[in-house]
Amino acid sequence: MRHWIKTRLSPRSVVFLRCMARGLPWPRWGNLRRTRPFSETFGFDRGTPVDRYYLHRFLERQRESITGRVLEIQSPGHALRYGHHLTATDSIDIDPVHRPTYVCDLAASAGVVPDASYDCFLLPNTLAHLRDLEGSLREALRIVRPGGTILASTGTFVPLIPDAADYWHLSAQGWREVVGRVWQGHDVQVEQHGNCLSAVAAMLGLANEELTREELDAQDPRYPVLVTVACRVSERP
Repeated sequence: MRHWIKTRLSPRSVVFLRCMARGLPWPRWGNLRRTRPFSETFGFDRGTPVDRYYLHRFLERQRESITGRVLEIQSPGHALRYGHHLTATDSIDIDPVHRPTYVCDLAASAGVVPDASYDCFLLPNTLAHLRDLEGSLREALRIVRPGGTILASTGTFVPLIPDAADYWHLSAQGWREVVGRVWQGHDVQVEQHGNCLSAVAAMLGLANEELTREELDAQDPRYPVLVTVACRVSERP
């Protein structure tokens, strides 16, 4: 009987009958059946991109560490939004168009950014774009004073950016391996955030305002949208 069904019905029809017989849900695609996203700009034109929900929540939890002299990739927007008792808000970027304090590649910043000169270094949504990843991580550690903090994030199930290189999309376990090698001996916490719904929404360019908080807060380690890294630099040499 199974052979008869498979030889006379299309594969799609066979799957439909199998789902019906097993009580499995059948998708109602509606306008989700598409090969182009709802937004070509990650959802910025609709609201706030899904990954930013997790980034902002991470930085909110880390407010106490964003203090004193703070360095940030590209521009100090997150430092100004989440920092407190700031004595300096500087920036570093390879592209002078952003008018950063330091114009250089982070991996080649020795001699440009002084050693142990910042209390906190913010690298939001940056790690995937660092060509010399381990070199950049070593320099980040050099720049932050003992007892200071490095806060970073990087996308996983999100679209690639169209206007720059996008090298590394690792799971939380993968990032633990990388930062564990470079930041060995320091207090490092790596977390991943997201679930299958928020991952689909991020890929389709929907805004996080189009999901409920309960939908965004549900966690499934198989579908990370964002990975966050917090490193407390050891005070011991």
